[in-house]
Amino acid sequence: MADYRMLAEVDDYAQAQFLVDGLSDAGFPVEHTRIIGTDLETVEDVRGRKTVATSAGQGALSGLWLGLFIGLMFFILAPGLGLLGAFGWPILFGAIFGAVWGALAHWATRGRRDFSSIRSLRSQRYEVQVRAEFLGQANQVVAEHGLRPRSDTTVY
Repeated sequence: MADYRMLAEVDDYAQAQFLVDGLSDAGFPVEHTRIIGTDLETVEDVRGRKTVATSAGQGALSGLWLGLFIGLMFFILAPGLGLLGAFGWPILFGAIFGAVWGALAHWATRGRRDFSSIRSLRSQRYEVQVRAEFLGQANQVVAEHGLRPRSDTTVY
């Protein structure tokens, strides 16, 4: 396993990306770098209440897309059907099937999760690391090209 050493520790991913991008622009072999997020936390942003009706609506939209795809296949493989024949019925049946499926799926949870949310994983800090044999060269590139991200807690 390769020996990596810390080049910098920054507050957010954009600063780490700025540093690695600057190294790349300066011709440094960035395949010897990595960005590591530390102090991980899971964040779940609750977007709203979820009901049988909203689940049916979301299912209908998913079914509509499936119907559109099936309609496209019909249109390509059976061009004599025309636009309405190729797309109309598959889209209609896809939306109906999706709505029923979405409503049944929500009903089956029996209220255990009556909200929609988006989960994400965040880091409090990011380390830009470089393989040990390239650390001196990376520090030189950082110094020569002024690649210091703006942060009070940046470590070089």
